[in-house]
Amino acid sequence: MSERPRTRRSGADEPPTSRGAEETPPSRGASRRSPSGERRAPSRASLRQRSFIGTLKALDAVAAAGAQVSVRVVDLDSGAVVLSGDDHLTLPVGGLGVVPLLIEVAAQIEAGTLDPFEIIDRGSVPAVGVAGIWQHLKAPALPVCDLAVLAAAASDAAAANALLARVGLDAVRARIDALGLSKTALIDGFRDVRGPDDAPQVALATAGELAELFAGIVNARLVSPGVSAQVGEWLNLNQDLALVGAATALDPFAHEDDRHGLLFVSKTGRADGIRAEAGVLAGPRGGVAYALIVCFDDLSIAHRLRAHEAFRMLGSDLMEYVF
Repeated sequence: MSERPRTRRSGADEPPTSRGAEETPPSRGASRRSPSGERRAPSRASLRQRSFIGTLKALDAVAAAGAQVSVRVVDLDSGAVVLSGDDHLTLPVGGLGVVPLLIEVAAQIEAGTLDPFEIIDRGSVPAVGVAGIWQHLKAPALPVCDLAVLAAAASDAAAANALLARVGLDAVRARIDALGLSKTALIDGFRDVRGPDDAPQVALATAGELAELFAGIVNARLVSPGVSAQVGEWLNLNQDLALVGAATALDPFAHEDDRHGLLFVSKTGRADGIRAEAGVLAGPRGGVAYALIVCFDDLSIAHRLRAHEAFRMLGSDLMEYVF
């Protein structure tokens, strides 16, 4: 898909390697708050002298196999960039496009223009079976607030499409613009089959904007503290812990109040040849907002496993960072 990027990294107290290098120790924040066409490989700036070598090696392997990789990790306390690589690239992110939709739903509920208990019939939108559990339930209609839970927790395509039809695609796009996300777009709803007249992707985004978006959610800087809290509450129910979340050892079905003080708020996006995840991971020693997008040729199970391994290595390095 593209040539292998050149990895550049070094430490402040270590000599430059043959692959180039630069590490700068940024100052700590006071507290945590509630062009070229050449591909650049991830670079590291460790805040606590912790290593992301495992992640870098895994991303190198994915890129060497022809994938496009975009990653960004930001420290929640200081705002310093911990890890970055091609985080300006706009790439397809699949179900991660649900996040701006949920933001708009929460904003309309807070404004009083949308009743959270308004009942929406499943038959009001075309049937879709790509993901989710509503299609398997007997209940033909659910309230807005329950549809938001399904969309966040189970990546439910039918629930997301119903919410999108209710609040309107134009309203979601206006909200994205208001948030200053110039490289993020929700283009279409979910479809089982995309024809020549359909949008080629559900959503597009950059790792840089996704990481900042999730930092805004947990730091209560998104629209309003109430909207931030509501969206964070929904996303905290995410049950897809197979990528970055695999390293957390959290219970996928009950992790919103972890006994070890681990906070994990995330959303994944999946499609053919696309894996994406963004979220926040916080523990006793710190917290980070992160995003990783991998677009790869899904030619074999080996290609897919290689992509998944990159996410799991990032999760392991993030756990080392926050614990």
